[in-house]
Amino acid sequence: MHIEFRHLRTIQAIHEAGGLARAAEQMNITQSALSHQVKGLEDQAGVELFVRRSKPLKLSPAGQRLLKLAMQVLPQVQALQDEFSGLRDGSTGRMHIAIECHACFEWLFPVLEQFRRSWPDVDVDIRPGLAFDALPALLREEVDLVVSSDPEELPGVEFVELFDYNAVFVAASTHPLAAKPYVDAVDFRGETLITYPVERTRLDVFSQLLIPAKVEPASIRQVELTAVILLLVASNRGVSVLPDWVVREVKYSSDYVTRPLTKNGVTRRLFAAVRSDDLGKPFMDQLLKLAGQEARKLQSF
Repeated sequence: MHIEFRHLRTIQAIHEAGGLARAAEQMNITQSALSHQVKGLEDQAGVELFVRRSKPLKLSPAGQRLLKLAMQVLPQVQALQDEFSGLRDGSTGRMHIAIECHACFEWLFPVLEQFRRSWPDVDVDIRPGLAFDALPALLREEVDLVVSSDPEELPGVEFVELFDYNAVFVAASTHPLAAKPYVDAVDFRGETLITYPVERTRLDVFSQLLIPAKVEPASIRQVELTAVILLLVASNRGVSVLPDWVVREVKYSSDYVTRPLTKNGVTRRLFAAVRSDDLGKPFMDQLLKLAGQEARKLQSF
């Protein structure tokens, strides 16, 4: 038995209209054509689908089974058609984001809060890119955007600039290093360095300062939350290095201070890695625009 979507629509229309004439009118076809379609379907099934002597026209038990199938399948087909239509006009889609910058969760959440209001039909998810290889996942289309400070030459991938930030040293105001105008790699010797739970090569303090200088701190303490890092630093339990936009409020606190890393400072740039084919999608453009706006807010504090 070969059942087509039009057969399911026909059964549903006749059931809801209560007769062939009204159903044919609603479907914008002749009653003769509709009757012929029903007869062909019954010939395929080998059973009658309607009790023809009833008024209004009623479905037979076999017709009821087919109606049940129609009520299950047709809404799913319509939903898929609506989804494809949304994909064509750019109103729906998927935005799964991987983050290679642990502190970026705090910056990204306000961006996504604005984004979801404008694009409620876009499926948004965040995956910590530190737990897997984010850029290969982007190429495999497992994620759609990667926030990273380490651009690479990858075919089919564009790195869109988001904003620059300075990696700054953070210490309690009573710490001896707080008296210095800036800190160098050697100043970390003998110190407890408080970091996010991330491998060294993905931490600015190591990749940009300590590893090149071959300097090792006395100990390392890993902490998940920025607020807890600052609490420990203020209690003089160690020192840390954080993006300047994360610790803007430090300048209003007397418990801890920030200092540049090295005399010239350490400046880093965040990028959004996106598949080239996805650039130009309306919701992707909007997310990148919102990200830039939020970045300017951070830098204006």
